[in-house]
Amino acid sequence: MSDNALEFLLNRQSVKFVKAPGPNEEQLAKILQAGMSAPDHGKLRPWRFSLIRQEIMPAFVDKLFATSQASATPIPPNKEENARRWLKEVPLLIAIACHRDHSNTKIPEHERMLAVGAATMNMLNAAHMLGFAAFWSTGLGTYIEEVNEMLGFDPLDYRFMGYLAIGTPMDEVFPITRPDYKQFVKEFRP
Repeated sequence: MSDNALEFLLNRQSVKFVKAPGPNEEQLAKILQAGMSAPDHGKLRPWRFSLIRQEIMPAFVDKLFATSQASATPIPPNKEENARRWLKEVPLLIAIACHRDHSNTKIPEHERMLAVGAATMNMLNAAHMLGFAAFWSTGLGTYIEEVNEMLGFDPLDYRFMGYLAIGTPMDEVFPITRPDYKQFVKEFRP
């Protein structure tokens, strides 16, 4: 592995506030293809993605909040205002779901969810390596069944896992200090 690639991984960080330009079609294809390189027990390919582009974002947001308000657990009004302000500039949202595949009882659902998480992390890394900023959000009605259905992810067959916002940072991104890995590692001794 080149030192440059490792530096990209070590310096990646989530950036919520992004604007256009977002990835072009070739860059988006690379980002999505990076997701296909995730570990995947049983080759189930449980990841499912739905693209929400900037030109339909206002209609998406309207439908999202109308759907939320009709649910048993609506998104609070103060969250709606913040979400509208945030999404106004986002050039690309990728809705992320895990296909449950009830026919496969050998591989537990949590392993499928881990595969989708790994695919999403690969996409975050790919976006970063292509010079974009990205943010994985589990807000915006992620846990509201009606919102899942609105996005085409029937809760019986899919577990919705949030959104990936990708674009150009609105503000300068400053390096952050990461914790020392030694705080989280111990040596096993029998």
